[in-house]
Amino acid sequence: MTESVSTALLGRAAGTWQLDPQSTTIEIHTKAVWGLAKVRGTFRAVSGSVVVGDQGVISGEVVVDAQSIDTGNKRRDKHLRSADFFEVSKYPTFTFTASEATPSPDGTLNIKGTLLIKGQVRPIELVASYTNPSPDRVALSAETTIDRSKWGMSWKKGASFMNRVVVVAKFVRS
Repeated sequence: MTESVSTALLGRAAGTWQLDPQSTTIEIHTKAVWGLAKVRGTFRAVSGSVVVGDQGVISGEVVVDAQSIDTGNKRRDKHLRSADFFEVSKYPTFTFTASEATPSPDGTLNIKGTLLIKGQVRPIELVASYTNPSPDRVALSAETTIDRSKWGMSWKKGASFMNRVVVVAKFVRS
């Protein structure tokens, strides 16, 4: 896909889009037990919206319920909710705030923004692909790797600080 086609698609997306939390998935993948065990957890998105301007300029945010972590292991989930990791009693949500999206010649979107976790904001860039765009619905898929120690999560006992985050966010035009 050429850059002009990608830009045209962004232009047609002008308007306000609301996140469909029931159709959105946020997963974190990591390795535990000295890198031998793969762990996957899922979060629920609470809310989100994106505004796309006439020239393809975007702004928006997605709010994630930190308490909703589910790895399939209640004991591990309880530990992840503790001060060693997400400290959900003090920081109940994570927030990704998008500030810029640039179409790429390959048809993806480079999205720049910030990620707020545990009261700390860090810049983050995502490469998102979109599937099934229609005049009223679109799904964006993005994947990135984050170093959780940059957000004050220093618990390491046999686990990696690097975590892969996979997001499939579905939006509906409002």
